[in-house]
Amino acid sequence: QDHLVESGGGLVQAGGSLKLSCAASGITFSNYGMGWFRQAPGKEREFVAYMRRLGGNTYYADSVKGRFTISRDNAKDTLYLQMISLKPEGAAVYYCAAAPRDPHSDYEQTDGNLYAYWGRGTRVTVSS
Repeated sequence: QDHLVESGGGLVQAGGSLKLSCAASGITFSNYGMGWFRQAPGKEREFVAYMRRLGGNTYYADSVKGRFTISRDNAKDTLYLQMISLKPEGAAVYYCAAAPRDPHSDYEQTDGNLYAYWGRGTRVTVSS
């Protein structure tokens, strides 16, 4: 069973916007901290953003601060990533992930080992 399913990826011009969604099922969504990661061709997976279980505190990679916004709707069991001012280097497969606990340090949310469930990803292509 796929507990997390991403959607919303596609082709966008540099400078454009895109909103990704991640629908959760089979888990108690509100009990999980949620993160977004991305992986570009030939590169390692990298952390993008994280939001704590009940919302509130958010964390972002320096490369996306001020341009990406993570949010969640616990009533709809859905996580979002609003992306504006997209850059060509933002082209990647974007994954959402669910963590069974909040991070214990300021950087643990960047560690993929924190997460118990992963989606299959949605591809974002940015044309220059």
